[in-house]
Amino acid sequence: MTTAPQARAAEPPATVGPPVIVTTMRFPESLAPLSPGVTVITADDIRNSAAKTVPDILSQQAGINVRDLFGNNAASTTVDMRGFGASGSQNTLILVDGRRVNDIDLSGVQWSTVPLSAIERIEIVRGSGAVLYGDGATSGVINIITRPASARKSGATLEARGGSYDAHEWQVSGNVAGASAGFSVQAGNLESAGYRDNNRNRQSNLLADMYWLTGVGELTLKLASDRQGIRLPGARQVQPSTGVNQLDTYRRGAQTPLDYASRDGDRAMLDWRVTTGFGEFNLSGGWRGKEQKSYFDFSGFPTYRIADLDVLSLTPRVKITTPLAGFGNTLVAGLDWYSWDYQLRTSNAPGNIGRPINTVDAEQRNVAWYVQDTLQLTERAALTAGLRQERVSIDARDRHDATAPGGAFGSGAPAGSQKNTAHAHELGLRYQLAAQTALNVKTGESFRFANVDEVYETSALFTHQFQFLRPQKARTYEAGVETRGTAGRLRGSLFTMDVRDEIHLDAFSTGIGNTNLPPSRRRGLELDGQWLVSNAVTLGAAYSHIDARFREGVLPGGAFTQLNVQLAGKSVPLVPRHKLTVNAAWAINPQTRLSAVANHVGAQFMDNDEGNTLGTKIPAYTVVDLKLHYRNGPWRVGAAINNMFGEKYYNYAVRSQFVADRYNAYPLPKRNVTVNVAYDFR
Repeated sequence: MTTAPQARAAEPPATVGPPVIVTTMRFPESLAPLSPGVTVITADDIRNSAAKTVPDILSQQAGINVRDLFGNNAASTTVDMRGFGASGSQNTLILVDGRRVNDIDLSGVQWSTVPLSAIERIEIVRGSGAVLYGDGATSGVINIITRPASARKSGATLEARGGSYDAHEWQVSGNVAGASAGFSVQAGNLESAGYRDNNRNRQSNLLADMYWLTGVGELTLKLASDRQGIRLPGARQVQPSTGVNQLDTYRRGAQTPLDYASRDGDRAMLDWRVTTGFGEFNLSGGWRGKEQKSYFDFSGFPTYRIADLDVLSLTPRVKITTPLAGFGNTLVAGLDWYSWDYQLRTSNAPGNIGRPINTVDAEQRNVAWYVQDTLQLTERAALTAGLRQERVSIDARDRHDATAPGGAFGSGAPAGSQKNTAHAHELGLRYQLAAQTALNVKTGESFRFANVDEVYETSALFTHQFQFLRPQKARTYEAGVETRGTAGRLRGSLFTMDVRDEIHLDAFSTGIGNTNLPPSRRRGLELDGQWLVSNAVTLGAAYSHIDARFREGVLPGGAFTQLNVQLAGKSVPLVPRHKLTVNAAWAINPQTRLSAVANHVGAQFMDNDEGNTLGTKIPAYTVVDLKLHYRNGPWRVGAAINNMFGEKYYNYAVRSQFVADRYNAYPLPKRNVTVNVAYDFR
């Protein structure tokens, strides 16, 4: 259940401090003292951690698993909440300043677009969000809030960072804040050779934020631009039957020394918030565009791709807080309109892309309305109910040029279109057992539509076609409790999620790309807490147990793969059953702080091993990070050791479809060091 405004507490609060502002109801509001299921990671939390990227921070949270292909500034990282495995990035909705950044392709979230130093807070809402945000909020919502210009003092900051694998980075920011207007700007650049061969990465970003205050509201304009170029080393191959184990012989080597990719992205968001005696209104509009280029050599049969994507959005909404039948009541309602334009061009070489072999064009429109109401039944109890209806339409076509270089043996997909309507609902009760303890129970249904990359596939004869799929549905039941006191806090939750028509790649059945899988179920326990041992020492821990299994079904297989892969009772690949994080922080003195975190992730089945028959899993691993932070006046200095004990590990591997004991793994960096220094001009 999302956080609701509360009437006066039945008892005095156990702790008193500055209010934490969140946007879990799509409007800024104070976080209720006890909000099970809602986690807020503050800028101080980020600054004191050894994390270098947003996924690093998220990996320490209960119920969240992170997979990284290369370990090079989160360039190819997936965040999976509550056990969806390979499709985790399509089932966890990621927002930046309340605007979705999950796209209608499979490119994944570009985490480097928002540097850690620009983040005000990160809001994690587990098991909720489908009513307010819609498509893809199956397991929850992660909202990254950048620091607004209105919340900063006038000044500037210069920061430099260097570390292992020839990594060096700089960030510069400035802010001018006035009584009624202001602006801020931040720019940065990172370069790193990477742990693996052929993995050089260069990322740059620019963010600007302007605001104007009026007598009744605020107008905000946010602009951002990001660039990335990265080399792609591929996997390390293991096949015991032939004695091949590149993880042992040369784990840093490159299987694909010629492959690379780049991304150029831009976005703009205009937000107008007005407060009246009737309610609070917010009119938001946004645009985002990106161009992605990639080259894959495929052992002398190369493919070069350019994908262009533009999305326009308009999201008006209103929040009305007025008593209903004598009860405190908050109503949030709104409309979401998204318009996506996508084009993919493919060729056999960069020099031939002017005459592509295939050109795929797709237009997608999402239109939704939603309403969510929170009724304060008593001083202790609040009831939340919400409903959303969303309609998607997609039109796609594929032009094939047989006379283009390399196009003689290709094909074009017949044009296709699809329209679907899906509903989400949620019902929840939050009960404050005491000033220190609150109980939360809820149930709801979410949905996900297939994206363009998931429906553009090939037939059994390897000709292109659009294979439209049914919307995915998920029903969730959850109960959680949280308690807080002067010495710390503790949160726990139990959940069950039944998924129907799950959209996922069927790597076994010939002529089938992504498909609607048989029913599956996720069950889990999440525990996390923090304890103030003394004025100088804080301890924390987060534990997750997730059991993700198929309930029934068979994958037919094909001539070159396994036949009749039995799914009933099998574990979903890429979902560790156990995950434990332990952290500690020691304020040595007012200027110096030492932080440590140990992250243990249990064994998990490899991608493509839906039948659980490979006999080898991704091994369990434990990684320990350490950071020392010192501040003296305008100076800030830090040093971090990541993977301090040099664990040889990987968290993504994929089973071969053709050879029984072969798999490819993506090893991650061993011990590495980062040093940074910053100066604040005030």
